[in-house]
Amino acid sequence: MRNIGRICARNLLVGTFMLTLPATTLYAAGMGGGGAAPAPSTNVPEFDAAAEYRKGVDALQAKKFAEAKRAFDRVLRVNGRDGNTNYLAGLANAGLDDYKKAAKHFDKAVKADKTNVQARQQLAISHAKTGDAAKAQAELDALKQQQAACAETCPQAAALKSAVSAVTSAMGQPQARMDTAPGLLFQSAAAGDHAYLDAVGMINEGRYDAAIAELQKAKAAFGAHPDVLTYMGFANRKLGRFAVAEGYYREALVAAPNHKGATEYFGELMVERGDLAGATKMLAKLDAICTFGCAEADELRRWVKAGHSPVS
Repeated sequence: MRNIGRICARNLLVGTFMLTLPATTLYAAGMGGGGAAPAPSTNVPEFDAAAEYRKGVDALQAKKFAEAKRAFDRVLRVNGRDGNTNYLAGLANAGLDDYKKAAKHFDKAVKADKTNVQARQQLAISHAKTGDAAKAQAELDALKQQQAACAETCPQAAALKSAVSAVTSAMGQPQARMDTAPGLLFQSAAAGDHAYLDAVGMINEGRYDAAIAELQKAKAAFGAHPDVLTYMGFANRKLGRFAVAEGYYREALVAAPNHKGATEYFGELMVERGDLAGATKMLAKLDAICTFGCAEADELRRWVKAGHSPVS
């Protein structure tokens, strides 16, 4: 893997100024993890799922629930399983008093992250609103089990106590209006950029678990941004989580079909899995995208020729 520490350090130094720059058409570079790492807020994908996500967040904060719902629905076409987007989509539907749809989104958010206290809280309340007391009770029981395991010492202790209280109250007063703006799970664009650039630096150092944690923060800020998804795939791939990595690469390529970094990395993953035919197709795609050649195509060509991860 080519180290990009100097480039990342430069980006971190200028990160506070990036939000004032015009958007570019660059994407997260490939080359086995190397290349420039422009901040996601300055890097606009072909289908700008990141912009749609921010539009949804802004609309939700302004209580423009129909507008928020439309934005999150578009984002979910790219990344339908994303827990944070489903959580926010659930809040948008709850704001429109459509608690059945809200429950579906909250359920997906919980399935994506069973420790997501806020999503489980809103799922339970949505069930209470639709009159499904049994499902509401099941989610309340799950929250109480988490609370018991926490024993008031875990970082989520306060959130669990608040959630249990809110759900209990909602079950007793199902007609009361839901609070549609509790604990929004998103970051500002500046915070998202900072987390992303930190993550790329951690990838250079081989700290893949730590990088994933920072990339999750960037995902909370930008949603299905192909640069973030590409590096999520890369970090998981380096940890041997090939199926997870493939999922992120595919999501990145739905958001930006000609994303060079995602195409290269997906091809490298195919080589690692022994799928040289698939990797060759990815290489052909890169050659078509890069009319005059590009580093991503050159790097993947090395992988295909070697038939395994080449020694740098």
